[in-house]
Amino acid sequence: MTGFDVGGVVSQVALLGGLMLMLFGLSKLVALPLAVLFEVRDARRRRQGHHTLLDERPWVSVIIPAYNEAPVLENCVRSLLGGSYDRVQVVIVDDGSTDGTVEIAGRLARTCPQVRFVRQPNAGKGAALNHGIAVATGEVLFFVDADGIFGRDTIAEMLRGFDDPRVGAVCGDDRPVNLDRVQTRLLAVLSHAGTGLVRRALTVLGCLPIVSGNVGAFPREVIAEVGGFDETTVGEDLELTWRVHRAGYQVVFRPRALVYAESPSTLRTLWKQRVRWARGLLQTMRRHPDMIGNLRYGTFGAYLVVNTLTMVAMPLLQLLVLLLLPLALAGGSTSVDGGVLGWLGWLGLFVSVGVIVVAVGLNRAWRDLRHLWTLPLWPVYSTMLGLVVVRALWQELSGRASAWNKMVRTGVVSVEGLAAEPAPAGGGSQVPGAHAAAPRPPRHRGLQGTRA
Repeated sequence: MTGFDVGGVVSQVALLGGLMLMLFGLSKLVALPLAVLFEVRDARRRRQGHHTLLDERPWVSVIIPAYNEAPVLENCVRSLLGGSYDRVQVVIVDDGSTDGTVEIAGRLARTCPQVRFVRQPNAGKGAALNHGIAVATGEVLFFVDADGIFGRDTIAEMLRGFDDPRVGAVCGDDRPVNLDRVQTRLLAVLSHAGTGLVRRALTVLGCLPIVSGNVGAFPREVIAEVGGFDETTVGEDLELTWRVHRAGYQVVFRPRALVYAESPSTLRTLWKQRVRWARGLLQTMRRHPDMIGNLRYGTFGAYLVVNTLTMVAMPLLQLLVLLLLPLALAGGSTSVDGGVLGWLGWLGLFVSVGVIVVAVGLNRAWRDLRHLWTLPLWPVYSTMLGLVVVRALWQELSGRASAWNKMVRTGVVSVEGLAAEPAPAGGGSQVPGAHAAAPRPPRHRGLQGTRA
């Protein structure tokens, strides 16, 4: 009987991990020149003093849906009110919290004139966001999560993104704030390439598919035109973004609009979050199947085919290959030379590291290179994503009810320089709608133009 070469199988599985890294790196290599073009174009517009919505100084309403957010809510509000842009209203919508969220939000509303607090029975994130839209008074609506800590210039940077009549939504860059675990450090490294690099490239191509729920901005009239949030999906931010594209607007990324938010710090929390995201994608695809591959929607329609392949089909295929490889190796049926596999595996590692270093440079986040040692764990994470898609597909096919299912916040802030300033007890600009005589700000001239 032929002995089973356990060491050989382990070696080949490790090499498969290298190949997975290579695929990751090569896929991001395609985005590199487009991301560089994004930076060149943005720098040119800044030098030329290109007119943006920031020049109009509109009132901004930041809507925060809150369900059991006591550990993080106050830091979020303080960062918003302590920023460089002062024409800000903060609307906190409590969604039936059972912790100290109500007390904290109520105190903030009593002491800060720019904060408004409303409550509703537990109905989910989409319902909370729609409630916030109904009571907000700003011309531009921001939708953020309660764990986000905003940079001083984040709101101003978001408004700079509205630099064309066709821009209907702007997405900022959310980065992990709790870098106290191996898992969150890995997610921080991967986010530079998977989020910062790719979103720059997709903005250039005109096919950015999502405005993150952590930091997104929409003109009020765009929300009125396309409708509010779908309250029946767990991917409300993704689904709304697709409707913005359907209406003919552009969606753009602002990498300097930074918001630091909690990443899942346990495998269980990460699993639940990723399953929710995958299920949100599946639900959005089911609601808008006519957009996938439809050139009526330009590059966005074409890109949705690629998005379907990379986000649904490829994780499943990768999982299948991983499951079958040990069997093939045990049966001696592999035809690829081990030396070739080894060479490709090492090449994948170097390509992936190179892409991430460039992405970190574009984000001006050089300190995050100290977390590169976590990169060998990426194949494990990638394999988990395949299992995530399987789980999400099963839940959708079985008709399992959707739920907000948000992760429990820890309140950990381990990024240097993010200590929030105390929220102002008074002063600041008068919020429109606070009194009957409060004037409405002028509309952005560009937003009244004809959409392409």
